[in-house]
Amino acid sequence: MDGNLLALVAASVAFVGTHFAMSHPLRAGLVRMLGEKGFQGVYSLVSIGTFAWMYLAFKDAPATTPLWPGFGDVSWAIGTLVALVAMVLFAGSLLGRNPALPMPGAEAAARAEPAGVFRITRHPMMWGFALWAVSHIVAAPTARTLVVATAILVLALVGSHLQDRKKQVLMGAAWKEWESRTRYWPRWSALASAGFLPWAVGLVLWLALSWAHLPAGGIPAGLWRWIG
Repeated sequence: MDGNLLALVAASVAFVGTHFAMSHPLRAGLVRMLGEKGFQGVYSLVSIGTFAWMYLAFKDAPATTPLWPGFGDVSWAIGTLVALVAMVLFAGSLLGRNPALPMPGAEAAARAEPAGVFRITRHPMMWGFALWAVSHIVAAPTARTLVVATAILVLALVGSHLQDRKKQVLMGAAWKEWESRTRYWPRWSALASAGFLPWAVGLVLWLALSWAHLPAGGIPAGLWRWIG
């Protein structure tokens, strides 16, 4: 295996591993040592540092040819549409009252009726990341893309399950009530009921981030593949 690709694997494992370790087995001890704000600061620094390492390693890894046949405009179009749904879920997770986020009123939000993207899944942010990963595997199935996308996919889907367990401990009955009225696996038929604002903001994010692929990575993405 190419040395730069090995470095990307190492960076991706570090990014996912530190997230899991700091969010779960190490969290309680670190919070006792550092306090909640100190823990959040360290967590953010580690996340930013490992993500930057992964990004730089991705740029250094060879941009090989696709690993399987059939890559072209059709797979690119499918990946682009999947990425749009990912952005809608991500936007909706921030625009609505998200009980999973460490914010005041999280327990009250967990006891409220699910609305917007939370009618689709109780983990819209995580599923947004997962769909982002899937969209890249479909649109650009190269070795370096598979490494990063697989890391994000594992972080999102396994992280969602671990988050449920953590929130059951931290929020007790409120989270269990939220679980009883929401779903881990998305109900895709509810996408239309996500609301105007998540779709509008998601569309803007989708256009902006796909445009940013070219200056950031040298690869035109989304609609810009055809109109750039």
